[in-house]
Amino acid sequence: MELDAFFNPKSVAVIGASREPQKVGHRVLRNLIDGGFRGKIYPVNPNAEKILSLKCYKSILETPSEVDLAIIVVPARIVPSVAEECGQKGVKGIVVISAGFSETGGEGVRLERKLVKICRKYGMRMQGPNCLGIISTHSRLNASFAPSMPSPGNIAMVSQSGALGSVILNWAIENEIGVTKFISLGNEADLNAADFIEALGEDEETRVIGLYIEGVKEGERFIEVARKVSKKKPIIAIKAGTTSAGARAVSSHTGSLAGSETAFSAAFKKAGIIRVTTLEELFNLVIAFSSQPIPKGRRVLIVTNGGGPGILATDACEKAGLELPLLEYEIRRELQKLLPPHSSLNNPLDVLGDADENRYRVALEAGLKSDNVDGLIVILTPQAMTPCDKIAEVVVEAAKSFSKPILASFMGLRSDSLAIKMLKKNKIPNYIFPESAVYAFKSLYDYNLILNSPPEEPLPPIRIDKERVKEIIEWARLERRAALTIDECIGIAEAAGIPMPKAAIARSRREAGKLAESIGYPVAMKIVSPEILHKTDIGGVALNIKDRIEAERAYDNLIRRARIAMPRARVTGVLVQKMVPAGKEIIVGAIRDRQFGPLIMFGLGGIYVDFLKDVSYRLCPITRREAVEMIRETKAYTLLRGVRGEPPSDIGSIVDVMLKISKIMTCFKEISEMEINPLFVYEKGRGCVGVDIRITIAYKTI
Repeated sequence: MELDAFFNPKSVAVIGASREPQKVGHRVLRNLIDGGFRGKIYPVNPNAEKILSLKCYKSILETPSEVDLAIIVVPARIVPSVAEECGQKGVKGIVVISAGFSETGGEGVRLERKLVKICRKYGMRMQGPNCLGIISTHSRLNASFAPSMPSPGNIAMVSQSGALGSVILNWAIENEIGVTKFISLGNEADLNAADFIEALGEDEETRVIGLYIEGVKEGERFIEVARKVSKKKPIIAIKAGTTSAGARAVSSHTGSLAGSETAFSAAFKKAGIIRVTTLEELFNLVIAFSSQPIPKGRRVLIVTNGGGPGILATDACEKAGLELPLLEYEIRRELQKLLPPHSSLNNPLDVLGDADENRYRVALEAGLKSDNVDGLIVILTPQAMTPCDKIAEVVVEAAKSFSKPILASFMGLRSDSLAIKMLKKNKIPNYIFPESAVYAFKSLYDYNLILNSPPEEPLPPIRIDKERVKEIIEWARLERRAALTIDECIGIAEAAGIPMPKAAIARSRREAGKLAESIGYPVAMKIVSPEILHKTDIGGVALNIKDRIEAERAYDNLIRRARIAMPRARVTGVLVQKMVPAGKEIIVGAIRDRQFGPLIMFGLGGIYVDFLKDVSYRLCPITRREAVEMIRETKAYTLLRGVRGEPPSDIGSIVDVMLKISKIMTCFKEISEMEINPLFVYEKGRGCVGVDIRITIAYKTI
């Protein structure tokens, strides 16, 4: 494994080890010793003979043997010189805990670049800087300044926040949850989230990966790595900085840029990452995935001794899209003999408030042997006569006998009660509320879909006249324009085979009349200016022009309105465009995200797109299957299929346009935004046509 020096080092040096207990250098050294690290430990401090009974060295160059991993806890200004010595020593990996780098800006950025350059020079990998450290429980490595070390387990936690890392570790210890690896990423100057996810994907001790993330470096590689790993083990992630205020906080926190909420949602979807929105959900899911088998389907049986909690669980299942099947007739007949007459044999299966362990045993065994059930949620509300401990024993026994997931919601019990301790010890996830258990089961089922998703579909062949597109972009760049003119936009659309109405630019009233005659009436006329993007706002559009005189008059009016509304705008003419029959109004657009690249959008179009927000997104490039999925995710799909006797629309032609825009955005990184709105869609077999189009470019590729 490439990162074996971080996960399983044979020797560790602490550079900046301190004799003072309140200092980080002392805490890291003590954690290594107290954690029971089996390899050699070398404290490095030029001003000390011994620290914590270990011989101290003036420099890492003086240590007597090879050093796999060096933990650096010295002031930022001298970290580069220390790293240089590590390189000379042949150290394989360094963990820079010291702060004062890119997160502070200015001089810190320069120091961080210098540090990375040194690592590259010696082929040495670096975690951090500005991080909490690293823990690998199976090798008894606690190379961090966290207050304590969790017990060994199969959950790996990766965090971009050191403070939240401490919270995660405290939660694991408090709840007796086993952890295999804990990684604090810090500024990710060298090793980043993708590197560690890739390594954890190969780590036999890790069953599930939990991820706290604020921003991503190397977004396309992150998706590629996560996509491969998520096919082997689940990745559960929480993304911080989803609001505008949160995004600003992220930029100042670790020096990374927070990507847009939409882009991250699309990226996680493409990568097969299960996304959560709260830390509680993150903890709940990693517990479920660390211990339970993945259900084969979404059919869940609820076993309860209380009607109210059972109804709450039922509501939650329906909202989550889970099924609540009935048990087979034969099994229900058998249960009828074993349970009291008033028990409900439906789903939820209610064993009544006075249920003992025998009733639960009967109900659980019935559900587990049923071919109609993929997993169980066991709810218990303690009554005066409820033998909670014995019921917990029954749940544990049932889980050992069958390979279906069992999630518990023993409500109202203290965390230190014998029943809860028994569930915890035997790795049965228990949730305070039944809705949380339902959410966990739904997530287990979602991962089943990820594991069984069809093989990646090849990208369809799309032909683009690339030379024509390059020529248009270069001309706009020479004129230092970000916005392309309407005729340039139409030119790019035509180069990719996107259907657009016949159009040409008139530069005089006479030419406008002549073009209108040649194009054929009725025509639409639109002002052409790189500074006027929203033409309708200034009266820069005239529709249903039916003769030459009207076309010439419209030309004069449009030019006059533009000069009055925006006197400094450079007007290059008026577009004369063939009017097309109205169809269903759709929007297809794309925007380039700084972290993940181009993002394509589909939704209901027209003037109400911002209000309706009925849109879906994917990262480019998209396949035909993904394009169809995007359409089906929106309410627009219902309209396109045909409502109240309307004929279905030509969805296939929309897919073709989406694929062509995806190809344009993938091939030309200079394009930052592209949008066709509205795209008129006609009946099936009659295609579609773009009515208006906007494209903007960047001077530097993102």
